[in-house]
Amino acid sequence: MNPSPKDKIYSVAKIAVIVDLLAEEGVPAEQALADVSLLPEQLRSPATKVCAAQVLQCYRNAIKFSGDPQFAYHAGSRFRVSTYGMYGFAILSSPSFRETMAFATAYHQLATPLVEIGFRQEPGAGAWVVSPAPYLEIDDLLYKFIVELQMAVHLSLHRNIMGAAFRPEQVDYAFGRPHGDKGGAAFLDCPVLYGKPENRLAFDGGWLDKRPDFGNELAFAELKQLCAGLLKGLELNAGVAGKVRELILSNLSRPISFEQVAKSLNMSERSLRRRLQEEGTSFRDLADELRVQVAIRYVRDTDLSVEDIAFALGFSDASAFRHAFRRWTNAAPHEYRRARVDTKREPPAGPDR
Repeated sequence: MNPSPKDKIYSVAKIAVIVDLLAEEGVPAEQALADVSLLPEQLRSPATKVCAAQVLQCYRNAIKFSGDPQFAYHAGSRFRVSTYGMYGFAILSSPSFRETMAFATAYHQLATPLVEIGFRQEPGAGAWVVSPAPYLEIDDLLYKFIVELQMAVHLSLHRNIMGAAFRPEQVDYAFGRPHGDKGGAAFLDCPVLYGKPENRLAFDGGWLDKRPDFGNELAFAELKQLCAGLLKGLELNAGVAGKVRELILSNLSRPISFEQVAKSLNMSERSLRRRLQEEGTSFRDLADELRVQVAIRYVRDTDLSVEDIAFALGFSDASAFRHAFRRWTNAAPHEYRRARVDTKREPPAGPDR
């Protein structure tokens, strides 16, 4: 998955943490959200979706307006497993810490990632490696802010999961030591080395052999399945294909043309075709895929007539829709709907015994 920095597919939680912490310094929300294109009330709505570019701008505002040299660390420490919704609760319910690390890495896209993370086992240690995502345009100050915040997030989440006794053995930074700065080692409660080849947080490998207090295999399996669905949703809404899907869905009753889509996205038809090919799809594939999904949902989950569904999906008449539906599902709409009703019908009660 290669989202654009402008894809609005992520939770607003990270921005909310920054704005709340700046407010404690007396920075008004309007300043904290300068050029972020969000209203303060949107920070409390689960329906609000943001892009990486908006999160980065909020971080720039924090660098500009905060008087706290350790703001990034303090912000990172505010993150809890609950901050990440289903992703966080799945991490908490993992039945083993080794599986926790594997799951956190595999589903990291659900965490509004501005960094790429990797986990590896070293002799006697576990180590996270952190690097700002290569598609982000950031300067040295923002690089330092992002990495420090992420190290504090890692520390906070490990303590949520493993207990308050957790501490890193060493943190390495790929940037140079800030002038006169000794706060990192005190905050992270471990030696901090600068000018290293990578950003790395290492801890005693013995932690990996311990059992999580809240581990539950059934809950983890269910939450993992939910997270897989969320990840699929991100993928469907990311990139140029996500924007094309949105335009197709909003124009199902009067199908939008490829030319109209390209114009709406301020792209040439040639550029749009190439971008979709790079994302492994095409306009025709997306239009067919969405029509199939919506048609099945209408037939399966509503009592709309075939004529009404055909009209809603832009078909010339009900006969054309019936023909297409049979091609998609190998069943006529009334057969598909009857099968749904039959599966919901309660079995007849047997005689009392």
